[in-house]
Order: sequence, then structure tokens, then C-alpha cells
Amino acid sequence: MTDSPPSPTVPIGSRNEVFTAYLDHYRATVITTVKRLSEAEQRHSRLPSGWTPVELLKHLRYVELRWIEWGFEGRDVGYPWGDGRDGRWHVDASESVTELVAVLLAQGEHTREVVLAADLSTVGRPGERWEGAEPPTLERVLFHLLQEYARHAGHLDIVAELAAADSLA
Repeated sequence: MTDSPPSPTVPIGSRNEVFTAYLDHYRATVITTVKRLSEAEQRHSRLPSGWTPVELLKHLRYVELRWIEWGFEGRDVGYPWGDGRDGRWHVDASESVTELVAVLLAQGEHTREVVLAADLSTVGRPGERWEGAEPPTLERVLFHLLQEYARHAGHLDIVAELAAADSLA
């Protein structure tokens, strides 16, 4: 992992590879940031919304599941909202960071395989994910997925900064 996303001046083979490189970068950034936190901080919320860093890991796995497998591929994924309970993100105490990271990485590998095998102009399969709307292209799905990762990575940076400041006080 690098500290910054792929540089626009460094050649990358295809637009599909550009998307996967950025997704890989932000996924790795989130994982590294969570792992650098103490175990207590990983499961502690510092925000009014109440989410914790481990809940963010699980949420991002389900985000990829919902957009790529359930949405674009139109696959039956069982319950696509497994990152939540009672209207907010949830992680059971029995779910370890190691397990959450492994599942997120596996989901990311699936995303990578799908993206590299498809044309970006391919329209997703119709299904429940789109709530009656026409399915978008893979490119639109990836733009959405990428902005979600970047936004949440920024949120997590702030959480990590707050944790570091408290540990110095």
C-alpha cells in the first residue's frame, strides 16, 4: 500500500485497471488504518453517528457485495444488509478484526475479478438492487463505489486522528 492513490501520470493498462487500482488502494488504506488502532479504539465510536472502525470494515464489505454481486451481477446474496441491525451498522463481539479484514479482502478480490473481466459500458442485470430503476453501467457502479470508499477512508482518518490525539493527552 502507498500513502496516496495511483498517480494520474503513471500509466495503467486500462480504465478497468484504474478503477481496481483505486479501489485496492482505498480498501488497503481502510484496513491499515483500522489495524493501527488499539483493540479498544477499533470497537469504540468517537462520532455522534455511533459507528466504530470495525463496523466500517464490515459495512464496506457489504457495500461491495450490494453494488457488485447483488446489483451489477444480479446474484442472490441472501440478506444484502447484513452489516446493519436496528437501523445502524453492527458487528458482533465475536467477529474479529482478522475475520472482518479477510472477508473484506475476499470481497475485494471478487470485485477485482468482475471488473477486469467486463466492459465498463456493460449494464447491470435488472433486480431488486435497483428498486425498479434501470440498472446502471459497470462504470457508474464503480464511480459510486469508489466515492463511497474515499469518503469513508476520510471519515476513518479523522477517527484515527482523534484517537491519536487522546493517546497523547
